[in-house]
Amino acid sequence: MLLAAAGALALLAAAWSDWFRRLPVSEPLLALAIGVLLGPAVLGVLPLPALLEDHAWLHTAARLLLAISVMSVALRYPFHAVRARRRPVLLLLAVVMPVMAVVTAGLAAWTLGVGLGVAALIGAALTPTDPVLASTVTTGEPAEQDLPGRDRQVLSLESGANDGLALALVLIALALAGPLPMGDALLETVWDVIGALLLGAFLGWLGGQALKAGADHGATDPGPELVFTIVLAFAVLGVGGLIHVDGIFAVFVCGLVFNAVSTGREREADVRIDEAVNRFVVLPLFLAFGAILPWAEWRSLGWAGLLFAVAVLLLRRPPVVYLLRRPLGLPRPDAVHLGWFGPIGISALFYLTLESERLSIDPVVLVAGSLVVAVSTLVHGLTATPGRVLYRKVAGPKGGDEDAHPDRPVSSSSGDG
Repeated sequence: MLLAAAGALALLAAAWSDWFRRLPVSEPLLALAIGVLLGPAVLGVLPLPALLEDHAWLHTAARLLLAISVMSVALRYPFHAVRARRRPVLLLLAVVMPVMAVVTAGLAAWTLGVGLGVAALIGAALTPTDPVLASTVTTGEPAEQDLPGRDRQVLSLESGANDGLALALVLIALALAGPLPMGDALLETVWDVIGALLLGAFLGWLGGQALKAGADHGATDPGPELVFTIVLAFAVLGVGGLIHVDGIFAVFVCGLVFNAVSTGREREADVRIDEAVNRFVVLPLFLAFGAILPWAEWRSLGWAGLLFAVAVLLLRRPPVVYLLRRPLGLPRPDAVHLGWFGPIGISALFYLTLESERLSIDPVVLVAGSLVVAVSTLVHGLTATPGRVLYRKVAGPKGGDEDAHPDRPVSSSSGDG
């Protein structure tokens, strides 16, 4: 039933793709709503295990989807455009990301009355900007027409990188919440990041060289190239699991290096991958999530749960991005837009379920975290189109950005072309 519902929605999205993109709601939000309708809260036709009873399948599905998504983010833009955005992206990762974790943890302690360890777990899991939901803002013809390439690139690259780097925050939170010693957490964090950098760089270079060799000898064509990047992402994820490094971050690094050394044709293919992921592959997961929403547990949180979710969306990211608008090189409208559209989605579910697997934690972590994910999907799904239109009216077409076509693939002998 899940696949049938997801397939029907995917057919509608494919048949009326441009119309869907201009709707005041996102496709993940539509999938979530249909999941609620088909789930036990309404019709009860999707027999899925409750979120608190069995979430191993959700963790695996989120992990695979994130791997595809961060790979597509790394390949979405020409490599010279990626290099040009390194300063704001690094600032977002080094300053904004830790602040978001601390603010979210503080809000959890204040509104939910939880202890330091539980608050840290919630804060770490809800920190990363979700690349799947962010792509509803950064991709598609309407976004390319109305939003500056600069803003779309920064948001995409940040969401790709911080999805993996959030593991460091999660490990520290696990040390605060449970038996994992802080020294072990720090050592694991260092190995996760450094190992991911080395693994991703090596396999990205190897994959790029292999594809270039095949192209030079006429052994590849766009069809296999499109599949190759997905296979490469899964390979990096698998090897990362074997040597116990941050697989999601390794996939992102792999994609960046692959982008730098490959021929450039696969970037055009990857635009199609990204569209497919965000319009089709993501739909079953949001359908399933909608069907397993823990309504009873949310009610037990009372108004404190809703206050927490709203406070996270308003205070976790927008104020700090706005205060850092000058170092980030953002005009005021861009800072407001980039600060608001930092959605919380699949990446948060991945880390929430990871924390549950590694440690028998207070159920409030998964309950409160899933509530924030659902509220973010709803609110950001409803405001993406109006926010884009409002930005265009305030800042003018593209906000005066110099990159008229930052997504257009460049044919050359290197990915930097």
